[in-house]
Amino acid sequence: MKVISTNIAQPTTIVWKGKKVTTGIYKKPTDAPIFLDKENVRGDEVSDRRVHGGEYKACYLFSANHYPYWRSMYPNLDWTYGMLGENLTVEGLDEKQLNIGDIYKLGKALVQITIPREPCFKFAHKFGTDAVLQQFIDYGYSGTYVRVLERGEVKTGDSFELIEQKKDTISIFHLFELLFIKNKSKEHLSLIIDNDALPKRLKKRLKFFLKSKS
Repeated sequence: MKVISTNIAQPTTIVWKGKKVTTGIYKKPTDAPIFLDKENVRGDEVSDRRVHGGEYKACYLFSANHYPYWRSMYPNLDWTYGMLGENLTVEGLDEKQLNIGDIYKLGKALVQITIPREPCFKFAHKFGTDAVLQQFIDYGYSGTYVRVLERGEVKTGDSFELIEQKKDTISIFHLFELLFIKNKSKEHLSLIIDNDALPKRLKKRLKFFLKSKS
């Protein structure tokens, strides 16, 4: 897996339901390396820290392999890497092979796979339709957030290399599925419920799912 684009955003104001809202979803490729800090990418806009940035969402990665699908769905948009809101566009990234808790070397940084991206109203605004939210869920390939264990610089051409594989876990793909599918796998819920790569709020949500299946 290789980084083919580094992307950051400046603050952008949009109008949503009659109110002005600032967002960092309009990311654009940059020629310079980016620096992964503990709770964000240095110099990147994080407008609402209740749902973006922080320890478990310090940096967002999306696969270049999924771009043809989304381009075909929305051919009239102005397509550049960063269009899905990612800081790093990675060639060969496969959510079915990325396991929660796995540790990777990413440029000069050391990162841990944490949680999938869940689409929000700002994502819908960027694509011009609320329909994209369900389309994103149905497609199933969400990209992944990472936790930064060791801060460092990442540039285009850097590799994304597995350093340590977590035992007794599930993939980003299957966690994303758990969040939205009606018939949730009790086995998958049990495997992931105590994983230290997940934030407390999500663990609480998963425990609720598990209790409701008991």
